[in-house]
Amino acid sequence: MAVVTTIKERCRVCYTCVRECPAKAIRIIDGQAEVMPERCIGCGNCVRVCSQNAKQVRDCTASAMALLQEDSPVAALVAPSFPAEFSEYGYAEFVGMLRALGFSYVYEVAFGADLVARAYKQLLENTPGSRYIATTCPAIIAYVERYYPELVPMLAPIVSPMIATARVVRRIHGPEIRSIFIGPCIAKKGEMLSSLLPREVSATLAFSELRLLFSLSGITPEGTEPSDFDPPHSGQGMLFPISGGMLQAANLPEDLMSGEIVAAEGREPFVDAIREFQSADVDVALLEVLACQGCISGPGITNPAPLFRRRSLVSRYARQRAAAADHNAWFAEMQRYGDLNLTRRFQVKDQRLALPSEEDVQKALETMNKYGPEDYLNCGACGYDTCREHAIAICKGLAETEMCLPYTIEELKRAVGDLALSNTQLKKTQQALMHSEKLASMGQLAAGIAHELNNPLGVVLMYSHLLKREIDDAGKLGQDLNTIVEQADRCKKIVAGLLHFARQNKVQRQAVNLDSVVRACLKGCPARDGIRIDVLNKMSDPVVEIDRDQITQVILNLVNNALDAMTTSGGVLTLTLSDTDKQALIEVQDTGPGIPEDIVKKIFEPFFTTKSIGKGTGLGLSITYGIVKMHSGDIRFTSNCDPAKGPTGAKFTVMLPRFEHG
Repeated sequence: MAVVTTIKERCRVCYTCVRECPAKAIRIIDGQAEVMPERCIGCGNCVRVCSQNAKQVRDCTASAMALLQEDSPVAALVAPSFPAEFSEYGYAEFVGMLRALGFSYVYEVAFGADLVARAYKQLLENTPGSRYIATTCPAIIAYVERYYPELVPMLAPIVSPMIATARVVRRIHGPEIRSIFIGPCIAKKGEMLSSLLPREVSATLAFSELRLLFSLSGITPEGTEPSDFDPPHSGQGMLFPISGGMLQAANLPEDLMSGEIVAAEGREPFVDAIREFQSADVDVALLEVLACQGCISGPGITNPAPLFRRRSLVSRYARQRAAAADHNAWFAEMQRYGDLNLTRRFQVKDQRLALPSEEDVQKALETMNKYGPEDYLNCGACGYDTCREHAIAICKGLAETEMCLPYTIEELKRAVGDLALSNTQLKKTQQALMHSEKLASMGQLAAGIAHELNNPLGVVLMYSHLLKREIDDAGKLGQDLNTIVEQADRCKKIVAGLLHFARQNKVQRQAVNLDSVVRACLKGCPARDGIRIDVLNKMSDPVVEIDRDQITQVILNLVNNALDAMTTSGGVLTLTLSDTDKQALIEVQDTGPGIPEDIVKKIFEPFFTTKSIGKGTGLGLSITYGIVKMHSGDIRFTSNCDPAKGPTGAKFTVMLPRFEHG
């Protein structure tokens, strides 16, 4: 049964638990952290570091209360780290509160620690030359069984202080006594469930759970009678929760000269120590390792006091108890339980996963856009120390590509960019569609108007010319007739433009030399005073597939508009031809006054013109736009009207596909 699980609704996928898990027992599936019970060693690091309280520890409060409500006696086995948690109470008040909760007996696990310390000293004395890993920490046992199975024979075959105390209590009260361990350790819950230690302990409560039971039961020190622990009382076993405490209790100093005994504590040091022990880099008789920085830092402790403050609380309690202790009585108790069986067995629970091939690792790295060492940021945001470790975890099914923060950021940027591009293209398409619909409607209207106007205009022109033959041109009537003819001719041109506008529905493509088309257009444009025309041909291949007549009209419209814009001030008209493999570009740039910003959106609308009355029909750019779109091309322009911002003028750029399907 799992000791630690994830509350998925609270998990915010920060990967902190992945980073802090020494056993890599947490995998990410569909963006959710999941604790794998078969790999979990119960160290509680994930519980300690999760800011969202998304890690849930196996709850024993209900089973403990059920035991306490039975008629059978129940013994409390209190870990020697309790002064670091319940610093607001004296130890006698604390014991009294436990008795008020329903415990028949309250024992110090520190006495079991004394027995265990003696067993270690005897083990080392009786087996010189052997190498052992201390087994006082159940998280260390679980780690070795799962990830260093070849070291299982080197696990010291000695029970933990909790089990030693439980066996003492059973010898005192018989096999039917129920025991509940109370301490700072989550891994003790896994030790309790071990099939190799059946029914040694009935339940385990973390200090945080005991506080909850006190609160639910309304138990306070004011309402209870102070009491002492039941004998046997402890000696230096009270120092066990402090780093190196077991060595001091066993009188096994960590001699830096001989190096026979080495102590290590904490998430990273214990992993390094076991790895080096396995490789024989640490040639010691005893490796004493703890998954936490001493039991005073266990995940079941709620006291926020700094580490050395908690250490001081335990040391002070040990000094006070030692000062008042009956050492002869303690020695007698140690002799009394000298024959107590403190041995245990271990089992291999190999959870090592085969290393993936180098090819698979490289593929995993490449899925995260990491193609070489220069791409390996090793930022640790994924929960793994290096990008390579992350890739290996992906291959093992423990991690996902999306856990890589730089990769995810790049993918999001790309997605946002693609979305922005899609939105831009959609907007342009919508605008083009609206413009096309407008042009189609205007085309139908123009065709109808042109048809209706053609006949009356023909009659007006015919009779105007007949009258001119019969009347003297020099008179006022002759001048009026000339005006009628001129305006009627203008109307005729407008009608012709309307008809041409209405007939923009088919493109007759043929391969032509675009440079020749442009120069032919310019020959038909009369020279204007003060205006110079430059043609720049930058095309690698001037041949394109276009409708020659229609593109000629496009060029003429743009050139005439540019010339008209510079009629007053003069200037330079520059036509630039360029190309790519798939496009031909025509740029028409003038140095005129530019296009005012307030009319930019109207520039391609039918019948909109900036020219004076009688000078323009307002159809030139609309026709130009329609022709370019029928060629599956695009037309854009830029303009500047403010001399302070640079040279004034307008530039129109026509982009045409080089080939019909390209």
